[in-house]
Amino acid sequence: MNRREFLSLAGVGIAEAASAQETQRPPNFVVIFLDDSGWADFQPFGKPPYFTPNVDRLAQEGCRFNNFYVPQAICSASRSALLSGCYPSRTKVFGAHGPGARGLDPSFATMGQVLQAKGYKTAVFGKWHIGDQPETRPPARGFDESCGLMYSNDMWEFHPENPENYKAPLQFWENGKVKVPRMTPELQPNLTTWYTEHAVDFINRNKANPFLLYVPHSMPHVPLFRSEKFRGKSGAGVYGDVMLELDWSVGEILKALRENGLDENTLVVMTSDNGPWTSYGNHAGSTPFRDAKGTGFDGGTRSACIMRWPGKIAAGTASTRAMCTIDLLPTFAGLAGAALPKNPIDGRDVWDLITDKPGAANPHEFYAFTTNATFEAVMSGDGKWKLHLPHSYRTLVAIGNDGKAGKYVQAQIGLSLFDLETDPFETVNVIEKYPAVAERMKGYAEAHRREFFG
Repeated sequence: MNRREFLSLAGVGIAEAASAQETQRPPNFVVIFLDDSGWADFQPFGKPPYFTPNVDRLAQEGCRFNNFYVPQAICSASRSALLSGCYPSRTKVFGAHGPGARGLDPSFATMGQVLQAKGYKTAVFGKWHIGDQPETRPPARGFDESCGLMYSNDMWEFHPENPENYKAPLQFWENGKVKVPRMTPELQPNLTTWYTEHAVDFINRNKANPFLLYVPHSMPHVPLFRSEKFRGKSGAGVYGDVMLELDWSVGEILKALRENGLDENTLVVMTSDNGPWTSYGNHAGSTPFRDAKGTGFDGGTRSACIMRWPGKIAAGTASTRAMCTIDLLPTFAGLAGAALPKNPIDGRDVWDLITDKPGAANPHEFYAFTTNATFEAVMSGDGKWKLHLPHSYRTLVAIGNDGKAGKYVQAQIGLSLFDLETDPFETVNVIEKYPAVAERMKGYAEAHRREFFG
């Protein structure tokens, strides 16, 4: 007796059985990870001089997370944290790694490996930047399919300031092999399109399988490039054109999910690796928060985030719950029924926070923030308090008011406590006003320092 005959005798209709089977199938995960996008670069968060309808639709159909963080506001460290669920302090992946770098040690499992072990099809199309050696590139790190750059698109012979640092040609890889031996200014405008086409094709071919699709775009990291179809389309310069093309990419991915009947069983997460690069006289990403990329202030570590899963995440909502990229791996593993990595991780399952379960508390007492190997700050798990430890940081100051490029200088901050609920811009040090809170936060900082910095 075959399965169909058995179900018929049991009084179970084929449609009902198929529906039950679909319900039992683990969810798909799509992570769209922008590079250096500002918190306010899209309408759900800010008011840029261009309209991004697909991101706007994503927010209308999902939840906007206003207090979503990365543990370090620099490329490799941020990506490593996302994929491993570990603080940079644990993996020792700090800053931005160059060509040929080892990157994330293979002893730390990636999100791809965790879900691959559960039977997921896995793919990464975009900027990898957590290892450029055979054992640390995507095929060896849990991804069945891959294409893209092994590091940032400015690490090439055309670097405007330090071309001598990048003698090796910037290459485009596909499934472990070099597809384009030398990227040029004429080829870089294809990146967003290439990543998107691969993503759509992967969805079309894997609609019958649970999958993880990771799309870490190279844009809007400098140098900025957009394809001819978006040149001048925004009316807001090159940056605006780049954002419209990224919005188009989001739309193509959503369309592929919809056309393959996968909307109801797919969690889509869109965020950025850190806050924007800054430049006086040239339009860059926009954030209302203090400072930008490469600092422990919220301008660097707070990233716009939207999550959508129809029927699971309430549509058209906004959340102020604090959470971090290190929490995505354990959350995905929990939803997929996958085993967590054998190595210790720092992230926690925050599905109850994502779905705003009544009474749910953040499983973290605190989150920690670093810049390169410098431990700079801790934030309470509820996102209210943030303590900055004494450190120097890079900031950009204007030179006159002529609109020309500004100048980076090193500034200093002493031990400072900020109430992010009333002062999200980290301007008023209230450490003397709340001594008990300050002592508790210093205790968190000391615990992190003891564990990771000796």
